[in-house]
Amino acid sequence: MVDSGPAPLHAASATPGIAQEFVAFAVECGVLRFGEFTTKAGRQSPYFFNAGLFDDGAKLGRLAQFYAQRLLESGVEFDMIFGPAYKGIPLGAAVAIELARLGKNVPFAYNRKEAKDHGEGGSLVGAPLKGRVLIVDDVMSAGTAARESIALIKASGATPHAVAIALDRQEMATEKQPDGTTRDVPYSAVQYVRSHEGLQVCAIAELSDLLGYLGNQSGNAMGAHLARVKAYRERYGVQ
Repeated sequence: MVDSGPAPLHAASATPGIAQEFVAFAVECGVLRFGEFTTKAGRQSPYFFNAGLFDDGAKLGRLAQFYAQRLLESGVEFDMIFGPAYKGIPLGAAVAIELARLGKNVPFAYNRKEAKDHGEGGSLVGAPLKGRVLIVDDVMSAGTAARESIALIKASGATPHAVAIALDRQEMATEKQPDGTTRDVPYSAVQYVRSHEGLQVCAIAELSDLLGYLGNQSGNAMGAHLARVKAYRERYGVQ
C-alpha cells in the first residue's frame, strides 16, 4: 500500500503554477517545439511534444518532480507504478525514485515488447503487478498504449486504476474503420480512458495551459505561435 503521508490536495486539473512552470520547462529543454509536424493521426500540428528529449539526468529528475508534485496534488491513490515500454519505463522508474525521496516508496514494474524465453522469462520485469496500478507515460494520443497496458495489468490479476501523463493534447482521437481507414471521434483518448475504462487520468499540463503560456509571450517571437495553436485547437480540440 502507498504510504499516505501528508494529506494531498484534490484537484481535477493541475494548478496554473505547476502547469505553466512545466510548459516553460518543456520549451526550454526543446521537448515542446513549434513548427509543422505530422501527428500519428496524420494531422498537421503546429507543435510537437517529444518526451524522449528529456535526455539527461537533470532534465529527467526535474520531470519526475513535476509528475510527483502533480500526483500528490491530485489525490490519486495507487499501490504501485507500471511503466509501459518503451518511454514509460524510464518515466515510471524516475517517478518511483522521486516519490520514494518524498517518503512514498511504492513498487515499480515494466513490460518488454517481446516476452523473454530465458532467464526469468516472461514479458514483465520488476515487482509483481497487484493492487491499484498507476500507469506512467508521456502523452496519450490514440490511447492504444494505454489500452494495452490496461489489458496486461488485468491479465495479471491487478487493477488498472489511474494514468499519469505529462501533456494532455485535448484533441479528438481517431478510430480505425472496417475498411482500414480512420475517422475522427468527438472525444479525446484521455476522455475515452476516463469514461470507457473507468481510470483516473492525471496530466501535468494540458493544451489549454500551453495556450496560456503562449498568450503571455506576446512580446517575443514565441507569442507568434499562439494563433496557429488556437486554430489547431478550434479544428481538432475537445472540451
